[in-house]
Amino acid sequence: MIPLRSTERVQSTTFVVGILIALNVLIFLYQASLDPYALQQFVEHWGIVPDSISGNLETLMTSMFLHGGWLHLLGNMLFLWVFGRNVEDLIGGGRFLVFYLCCGLAAAILQVITSPYSRVPTIGASGAIAGVMGAYLIKFPRARIVTLVFIIVFVTTVEIPAWIMLLWWFVIQLFSGLGSLANTNYSGGGIAWFAHVGGFVTGMLLIRAFPVKRRQWRAWYEEE
Repeated sequence: MIPLRSTERVQSTTFVVGILIALNVLIFLYQASLDPYALQQFVEHWGIVPDSISGNLETLMTSMFLHGGWLHLLGNMLFLWVFGRNVEDLIGGGRFLVFYLCCGLAAAILQVITSPYSRVPTIGASGAIAGVMGAYLIKFPRARIVTLVFIIVFVTTVEIPAWIMLLWWFVIQLFSGLGSLANTNYSGGGIAWFAHVGGFVTGMLLIRAFPVKRRQWRAWYEEE
């Protein structure tokens, strides 16, 4: 299932979501311009390496702006666009940026705690975006998400209640994370499941601390 858009209307221009997407794309384009060795050095320097995190705490922030490939980038940015615009519209751009970074930080910390000896760099915005999704679940549970669905050889779109889609997504992340605890391979790659779990739960809890911005009244008619 691929979310395409929310049925919940956005009442203002969401600059911060746009800036975050642009920044992630620009950094990935820089990554793509590097030769393989330079790229490896770049990712190891700015990504989270749990085994050596004590001397590189800044990577808890910088890692959320790096991505491992086009699909990784485009998937994350699509989810940020679908769910982030409504949350930014609700609490305002400045507060949304603080919220986003806090969720990403919490996600990174939980991933380090659950994989303290891993020597594989952890990168990606998905932890922070999971926080946005958690906030969306709390604030817009009755919204519907227009979703691209693949049924054998057919492709169609359906509207799925946000609470169903988001809870289903969280359950998958949680059980996948619990299953990964049995993996003792600290040098192989994979998905940072607990970053998703940590970001999502943080978003659900933290969004309650952010006041809703005052919305301007809109006329029911249009002027020419």
